[in-house]
Amino acid sequence: MSESILRDKSKEFAIQIVTLCREIKETRREAVLTNQLLRSGTSIGANLHEAQYAQGTKDFISKLEIAQKECYETEYWLDLLHATGYIPDERYKPLQSLCGSIRRMLIASINTTKSNVQPVAHNS
Repeated sequence: MSESILRDKSKEFAIQIVTLCREIKETRREAVLTNQLLRSGTSIGANLHEAQYAQGTKDFISKLEIAQKECYETEYWLDLLHATGYIPDERYKPLQSLCGSIRRMLIASINTTKSNVQPVAHNS
């Protein structure tokens, strides 16, 4: 899986989240839950961007795992805002689908990176 595809998807997702949150704040006057969604939904891409400059494989994996956790959290806030009527079905379903796609790509990237790490030999 190309890391640039994952970064591109997460950036597009973040743009959609920013747009959605702006609309909810302006039209529905809801800020608390929306701010949580905004924070987690944009954090996915931020952590992927930061992973490009990781200080080694362990740091790289850590950044991807943080992005994965933010993805799970974003799914929660999307679900909650949808269940409470702030996000209509036609906006929710594509965002939830894209978030799930990013999450699956993150899991695959983490697993691939971990499987490519050579164990450190210890001298006795």
